[in-house]
Amino acid sequence: METSLIEFMIQGLDLPKIDPKTYSPLGLAYIGDAVYELAVRTLVISEGNMSVNKYHQKSSSMVKASAQARVYDRIKERLTDEESAVYKRGRNAKSATAAKNASIVEYRMATGVEALMGYLYLSGKMGRAVELIKIGLDLGENE
Repeated sequence: METSLIEFMIQGLDLPKIDPKTYSPLGLAYIGDAVYELAVRTLVISEGNMSVNKYHQKSSSMVKASAQARVYDRIKERLTDEESAVYKRGRNAKSATAAKNASIVEYRMATGVEALMGYLYLSGKMGRAVELIKIGLDLGENE
């Protein structure tokens, strides 16, 4: 059986076992932002060689708050009760950061998506995170 990314990180960096339920929703969103960004960048770079500026433009359009809000709209019916609860904790968290180019509603939805991605990653459920990202970005026949 293949080691999950978080297990690999814990073992490789000699870290203590992580219980994602002990983290604040904004802590989950912090790591979830990186998880989501890594998935999007992997998708973008798989399209082939292009300038770094083009990579950035493509990935930025997919990770901005309004795009993540659309991701939530596509995945919400497929979330388990536990996943929905994590999303809601993230969405409802009070952030000191303001939305730059998005409405507060979109920004909060994006924070919820990021919290969910962080929770799934820290739970060793990257397969589920990728499945939801694929559905959210409308990348396949996962209907």
